[in-house]
Amino acid sequence: MSSLLGASSLQQNVIAEMLTELESSGSFHSLQQAVANEKERKANFYNVITREENGRKKIKSLQKQIQEVKQEKELEMQSRSELIAHLKDQVQEMKAKTSIEGKYVKKDTDLMISQTQRKCGIAEAELQTELQRVKEKVDEEIRVHIEIENFLRQHQQELEQKLEYWMEKYDKDTEEKQAELNSLKASRAHDLALLQEMATKCKDFEKVIIEDRLEKEKAQRQKIQEMKELTSVIKLQAWWRGMMVRRGLGSYKKTKSKSGKEKGKKGKAKKGGKKK
Repeated sequence: MSSLLGASSLQQNVIAEMLTELESSGSFHSLQQAVANEKERKANFYNVITREENGRKKIKSLQKQIQEVKQEKELEMQSRSELIAHLKDQVQEMKAKTSIEGKYVKKDTDLMISQTQRKCGIAEAELQTELQRVKEKVDEEIRVHIEIENFLRQHQQELEQKLEYWMEKYDKDTEEKQAELNSLKASRAHDLALLQEMATKCKDFEKVIIEDRLEKEKAQRQKIQEMKELTSVIKLQAWWRGMMVRRGLGSYKKTKSKSGKEKGKKGKAKKGGKKK
């Protein structure tokens, strides 16, 4: 269960990293790296299988050694049995020679036989115990090997399914992102053309604005000039009128009345040129 959760978390991390990379740089190197890592894990899995095969060969070698030890012990037991038989023969011969020596030798031989049999029994029991322990260990190793082999086979199938899923997803995502990229390129080309058209219009508008501004400035300068000229004309007329009045020229010429006082003519003559 933990391995499945770890694999799910790993898939989410790979997808998140791939989406981040696609949004930032438009590439998917992280997904390629994840596929490479998965291939490396698969290679490690095959290495585990190789080690299991080596362990099986070692078990076979140990079984062979056990068989050799068993044969060696059987030969030793046979040799000891033959020795016992030989000792029995010697005892019988010694009984025939002398009864006293026979009794003594018989007791001694029986004692030796008993000790030898006891030793052989102990050795045989130890060998049987060791053989049983080795058999149990071999059975345990075989059971563990079968469980590991089943687990690895199931894990291999899961990895192959995941690899196939990710390869299909990789191809699908690649096609989708390529189509999206083509759409973005077309949109970008359309936007560039629209931007260029807007820039041309902006230049035309700017040119019209500049011309209109120049015309307004020109009209303003002309209006100021006309005001200056008008002011100058008014000042000039006022100055001339003042000169005419002070000097009594033209319609402002001074005349003498009957009382002997001089009066100036009005600033403006009546129509027809009549005098008062």
